[in-house]
Amino acid sequence: MLATLLTLLLTGSAAGDARGALTAPLENCRVVDGDTLRCGRERVRLLGIDAAEMPGHCQGNRRCAPGDPFASKRSLTQAAAGRLVIERIGADRYGRTLGLVRGAKGDLSCWQLQRSQAQYRRDWDDGGALAQRCRAAR
Repeated sequence: MLATLLTLLLTGSAAGDARGALTAPLENCRVVDGDTLRCGRERVRLLGIDAAEMPGHCQGNRRCAPGDPFASKRSLTQAAAGRLVIERIGADRYGRTLGLVRGAKGDLSCWQLQRSQAQYRRDWDDGGALAQRCRAAR
């Protein structure tokens, strides 16, 4: 109950989806790369996936996803057009919101996986939330 109230306070108005989870609209979003959005002042990291990094972002000893970062960004831009809603899951170590985001094309993480524009990361899928709703993540 406390977690539900906290989520309502953090997200403003919220509505339940088919599973009863709290969702909220996202506004003024732009795609940063193949797995991250910026919506106003909020940075949103799509849950459970890792996409190729834009040039200069994979440095040091990081293990970065393979692929074409520009194609991945274009793919996510296509899926993120129009109205978006988020189910906020938590935050990552960089302070970005971790979430499951849906739009007219469906779940954005799943969209990226279905088009081979990101890799599924079970260790980044909080409780298997993405795997439950996306066959490409199983």
